[in-house]
Amino acid sequence: MKIPKEMKAARFYKVKEPLKIDTVPVPEIKEDEVLVEIKSVGLCGSDIHMVYEGDMVPVHHPIIIGHEPSGIIASKGKAVDNWEVGTRVSVYPVIYCGSCKNCIAGHSEICFNLQVLGVHRDGGLAEYLAIPAKNLLKLPDNIPYHIGSIVTDAVATPFHALIERAQLQIGESVAIYGVGGLGLHAVQIARMAGAKQIIAIDIQDKQLEKAKEVGADIVINPLYESPVEVIKKHTGHGVDVAAEFIGKKETVSKAANSLITGGRLVVSGVGYESVELMSIVRYVRKQLTFYGSFGHTKNTVQQLINLVSNKRLFLEESITHEFQLEEVNTALEYLYKKIDAPTRILINI
Repeated sequence: MKIPKEMKAARFYKVKEPLKIDTVPVPEIKEDEVLVEIKSVGLCGSDIHMVYEGDMVPVHHPIIIGHEPSGIIASKGKAVDNWEVGTRVSVYPVIYCGSCKNCIAGHSEICFNLQVLGVHRDGGLAEYLAIPAKNLLKLPDNIPYHIGSIVTDAVATPFHALIERAQLQIGESVAIYGVGGLGLHAVQIARMAGAKQIIAIDIQDKQLEKAKEVGADIVINPLYESPVEVIKKHTGHGVDVAAEFIGKKETVSKAANSLITGGRLVVSGVGYESVELMSIVRYVRKQLTFYGSFGHTKNTVQQLINLVSNKRLFLEESITHEFQLEEVNTALEYLYKKIDAPTRILINI
């Protein structure tokens, strides 16, 4: 495979300024790395935190953003012997050390030395990406690249939150606060996991309509009615699991107060407010469990690839908008302003 010396890349320079499409050198790879020719990259809310809001700060400027890539192996380092050039791949976006306490315990998502694509090192919004070979997952021929992109984060994050952290069980009830890109996938995952009652909460009626379409039994708009009161009315005492995908103090508190005695709260939304739940005595007497949930593991992504490949999970409807690399700023604006109610937005390269 012939590899050029230069490539196009979308680089972030400054908050609230458009990304620049620069011509930069194709990255050189280390002996344990591969060079992936990028085909598709999913956009994420964390890209908005960086580009528009400045809450997420990269380690250097300029930086190529994008952490949901898929593509094809273009070349490999001399120490890479278990991958072949031309293989279709998804890329796990967390570079992990593999030797710290958390990695050894199977929690690479909270590696003490973690680096996230597009935050700590150049990401996937470019024609080529250098990545450690251990971060690759083979993408079966029956999964298109755009699905191979979103499973790496947009679907893996809610799967990790509901299944691996909160351990949602068959026959349990669940309330999902925030049914944007992550929350809609959470609804699908809860249904696939056998939840008996799925309740979706959002202030966007269009998102609630989508939630009904993918499996929510009850939808609640907090602008018109109290989520906690409606949930108690329909469940009697509250839900077994409440999942928050927004990252706001108010919604975390409402999610906690939606729980049955002995219930579990999992928070995956990223925000910078301090959490306020309830009185300590109430928290103790209800014997609640509170989980933080950050990202996911490589194994999470592999499970999802298997589910999609075996037609147990269907994600085509999740892709609502697709743009070319040169249109990345328009794509980010669609996501930031929620133009035309996007679920997941893809950049094709």
